[in-house]
Amino acid sequence: MDRSAPPPSTTARHIHVSGRVQGVAFRWSMQREAEHLGMTGWVRNLLDGRVESRIQGSEKAIDTMLLWLKKGPPSARVDDLDVRVCETESQLVGFSIRTIG
Repeated sequence: MDRSAPPPSTTARHIHVSGRVQGVAFRWSMQREAEHLGMTGWVRNLLDGRVESRIQGSEKAIDTMLLWLKKGPPSARVDDLDVRVCETESQLVGFSIRTIG
């Protein structure tokens, strides 16, 4: 068995969040939520005002995060959530905040 590969129950999503999602501690709050759920991945601001993220974890963790993302932190306003299933990446460790993409 390949020990570097994610567990078989791990799934991944690539997400774009639109609305008032920059300048409201969205990335920091999402990182904290992801760490609480035991997820790996990353989040970053985009130049067009959206937030982009890749999350990996159990189906239950993914579902919980998606519910959180529909609202975001208290000062955010989420207008749209574009979620796509994607391949897991075994090299992801922890959950990081990346620079603007």
